[in-house]
Amino acid sequence: MKHIKNFSKLHPPTLQGYFENKARVTINGQRMRIGNPKHPFNSVYRKEGMWKAFEKMGLIKPNAEKLLEIKEQMSHSFNEIVDGYIYVLTNPAWKGWVKVGMAIDAEDRCKQYQTSSPYRDYTLQYKKFFTNRSKAEQEVHKLLIGEGNIFNGEWFKTSVKEAKKTIEAL
Repeated sequence: MKHIKNFSKLHPPTLQGYFENKARVTINGQRMRIGNPKHPFNSVYRKEGMWKAFEKMGLIKPNAEKLLEIKEQMSHSFNEIVDGYIYVLTNPAWKGWVKVGMAIDAEDRCKQYQTSSPYRDYTLQYKKFFTNRSKAEQEVHKLLIGEGNIFNGEWFKTSVKEAKKTIEAL
């Protein structure tokens, strides 16, 4: 895996730490994120998006262009890291379906999915390291589609065993 010497280049404090901390509020001693239904700006966040909520909270004013530029730079830095994992995730809510995706860190990617599930029931079933994760993911998706699997984006109606076998075939 490519070693990153300057981690702050990927996560500048003006975007990562600032918004994550300032967007949280404490109500009755409980700290909550903007996605929490009890957060006072949650309805704005759900209807109009994160940037609008930040704006209404007073976190974004004239620096919106600069923040978008930083976000673009972060995205570019992320894309510079070519190697990573192809992974298979499952969720019991969608029996018979598996998600085949790519990530620099498969366990971290699974944790990100957990935040969208009230049951925290996503399971990382398999992962394999590739020197070019994007190319490998495209090939695996082509193979799974070529095998006649029903799919929706990165979700495929197949077994974990078949998805694993397809990934190992690369």
